[in-house]
Amino acid sequence: MAERTKVEEKFIEDAITRYKVSKFLESELDRAGFSRVAIQRTPMVTRIAVEVTNPGRVIGKRGKSIQDLTETIQQRFKIENPQISVVESANQNLEPRLVAKKICRYIEMGKKIRAILHAGLRDIMRAGALGAEIVASGKIAAKGGRSKSFRVMAGYIPKAGEPSRQVVQAHVTAYPKSGAIGVLVRIVLPGTVFPDKEAGSKAQISKVIESAEDITSATPDEVVQKEEPAPLKKRRQRKR
Repeated sequence: MAERTKVEEKFIEDAITRYKVSKFLESELDRAGFSRVAIQRTPMVTRIAVEVTNPGRVIGKRGKSIQDLTETIQQRFKIENPQISVVESANQNLEPRLVAKKICRYIEMGKKIRAILHAGLRDIMRAGALGAEIVASGKIAAKGGRSKSFRVMAGYIPKAGEPSRQVVQAHVTAYPKSGAIGVLVRIVLPGTVFPDKEAGSKAQISKVIESAEDITSATPDEVVQKEEPAPLKKRRQRKR
């Protein structure tokens, strides 16, 4: 019974260590476009595979940055012989964290929530995803208003049971002037096979999503001018 307890404690400690390392790398490599990390422990080494949009920033000149990162992980988390490999993200529109970060950036710029979500979902589905869901919740209305939630989805997204484990997801928080807004992105990657779905079946996209305007076409200044209240515009015109 004591041996069983030790084994269970070891599994719990390993899970906690993986979580802490993942959060640490997510924070440290944010500017390098951190996407995801996979940690595999073996008797000899601990392999840490990191996906980013800018691998050069992680590696550094002559590998100094990645060497410093390896030493930090080894000392802070007491991991013996960690080996970090850096891979460039193949498709940013299929990486939940990158999509959520992009949506948060446009929310903080002041663009319309509904248009951002529609454009984000369209880009995900065009990249070949079998299903996707984006949820934005928080202070979506003006400052001081009640919290709201907007949700858009397309394709097949399992919510419970074993199939839901095959859905990749990420949650990122935006901080516009009105208040915090959480953005949850869930994606079913191309090639995912479910027992109750036909393999290779292409998801249908609604006309509203397909015809969504490109949110990257307008600058932050243009967005502010579009959403400026009419009475304020009249006051400015009178002053001129």
